[in-house]
Amino acid sequence: MVLKRLFGGGIPLEVDTIIEPGPVRPGGMLRGEVVVRAPERDLEIESIQLRLVANAPLFHKGDGDGAGRGDTIGHPSASGWFKLRKGQEKRVPLSFRLKWETPANRFRGQDLGVVIGVSTEVDAAGTKAQTDMDPVLVETLPLHEAVLDAFAAGGYAVDGARVHSSAVPDVERHLYTWQGFRLLRAEGDLAQLELTFHTNAVGSEIFLRRLADTSKYWEDKPPALRYVAAHHEVGVRDFAADVRQWLDEAAVLERTERETD
Repeated sequence: MVLKRLFGGGIPLEVDTIIEPGPVRPGGMLRGEVVVRAPERDLEIESIQLRLVANAPLFHKGDGDGAGRGDTIGHPSASGWFKLRKGQEKRVPLSFRLKWETPANRFRGQDLGVVIGVSTEVDAAGTKAQTDMDPVLVETLPLHEAVLDAFAAGGYAVDGARVHSSAVPDVERHLYTWQGFRLLRAEGDLAQLELTFHTNAVGSEIFLRRLADTSKYWEDKPPALRYVAAHHEVGVRDFAADVRQWLDEAAVLERTERETD
């Protein structure tokens, strides 16, 4: 444990946010604790606010100032008012259920290149101070893995992912972000694809299209094919057969796009 010494408004306060080790999945519980200590004087802690963010600069403890904003993808439980005596330490439990739409930064242990972390802001005696970003590992769901494995069987490797600060149109959503997985294969048509899972408690809407990393917004990207799959179909449904059909349909869509250009 490394308590970082904060000096918001000249008020010394030591804070550390500890996330339970190991990955968590979308829809699962993120757990940990916030440790606060008053090293020099009595302090009134008015609130502890936490933000779960993606696409924010991530620092080693003590190196950053928490200023990177990123995209907010959750507000874990925060503490209300309490008092710390000089030298006293308090541990505040952290428990938060991730939204099903939470992006992942790990696929079967592979780093997807997405930074996710928790930023902690403490309001003490009317002065706010913010900690470094503490990293969080979010693993893909079994449904995501089953579909991505089926693409791997078709010759496509996962070449990372990207979280976009915009919305998928015409879907029920709780986050103003979406994640695109880059799928690459060495040869043939449709060598670069983008796969998006819009997930809820039942399953995922799956969007497949040609990769176009230069576009920021959903509407500016190539048209996408839409499919659906349920969590309970993992291990039962033949996703390899589905993916072969999806690729055939993507090839038809690609030819149609070229003919209309």
